[in-house]
Amino acid sequence: MCEECKKISRRTFLKGAAVVGAAAGLGVFDSKILHAQSANLKFSTWHPPVSREVKTVWTPMMEEVKKRSGGKLAYTMYAGAALGKGPEHFDIVAKGMSDLGYFTATWTPGRFPLTDVLSLAVWVDGKDTAADIGNAVYNRALKDEFKNVKVLELNGCIQSFIWTKKPISKLADLKGVKLRSPGGHQTNYIKALGAEPVFMPLGDVYMAMETGTIDGIVTCAPLVLAYKLGEVAKYGTVLTFGCVSEGTVMNMKSWNKLPADQKKVIEDVCTNPFKVTGGLGKDDYKKIMADIQKMGVKMIDLPKAEAEQWYKRFQDVTRKWVSDMEAKKLNAKKVVAIMNEECEKRNVHLVSCPPEFKKV
Repeated sequence: MCEECKKISRRTFLKGAAVVGAAAGLGVFDSKILHAQSANLKFSTWHPPVSREVKTVWTPMMEEVKKRSGGKLAYTMYAGAALGKGPEHFDIVAKGMSDLGYFTATWTPGRFPLTDVLSLAVWVDGKDTAADIGNAVYNRALKDEFKNVKVLELNGCIQSFIWTKKPISKLADLKGVKLRSPGGHQTNYIKALGAEPVFMPLGDVYMAMETGTIDGIVTCAPLVLAYKLGEVAKYGTVLTFGCVSEGTVMNMKSWNKLPADQKKVIEDVCTNPFKVTGGLGKDDYKKIMADIQKMGVKMIDLPKAEAEQWYKRFQDVTRKWVSDMEAKKLNAKKVVAIMNEECEKRNVHLVSCPPEFKKV
């Protein structure tokens, strides 16, 4: 290379270095050039920080995302409703306060009307199976209710039982009993059985049971542990009420910013985080029930004939819900049939499905 060329090359290099240095000093340099589109993702959930959900699902899930992305997708965990109350979690993500989050559709009545199908009474003893069912129903029937977010997974949680201070073993025992309800179908199930539904935040249930404001709660086993309800509820009646419709969603802008390889990482991990992490799956459910009984909670199994009486009332609730939805021009009967079909594929019994709704 001639001396003149060497001078030009050196001047060009120094100019480029000066421009980069100035840009960095002004804070306008795009760090993606150096970090290949690295990002720190906010994840928000209402679950308590020390809960099984956070410790065995959400933190391991985000750690797995970080690992599979080669460290390019880091995260900050906002648990315990740090960014807002439980019912606000869909909007927390949709509006961009958090990049990802776990929301409960049942807590915002009327907003996701057909998604309530996931909370029908069903026997599901692992959220890994619940997410498989929920994702299948979403892909076949629920996409129109979630156009402004990226749905990563939907599920109907696992079966809820009645947890009370006094034993409940027959319908007559429920007359006038005040039970905290999560909303949705569970509220109507409680009414159909002759009990009285009461609404309050989960964090208030312990004190309300301790003081006698309510007699019990309808909820899933993991939340009995998460909120230490086994200290005040000494009986669990084993009869599925289903649970709430919920899931993991991502802000659409945050999703669209990611390159294809990072989108694949998130989908691979988050489409069924319960399978990936092992948290709240079938095997974990057995441990959860054992831990509850170690707290001194006595489980009461209803005789089959007694349980069938309760489930017939649940089926009437389904009929009423379908009628109400179809009056609003929503094809709920078809959605129930799809839900039942996806349950049957996985040997899951949708006890609240009337016989006439079982086929698509």
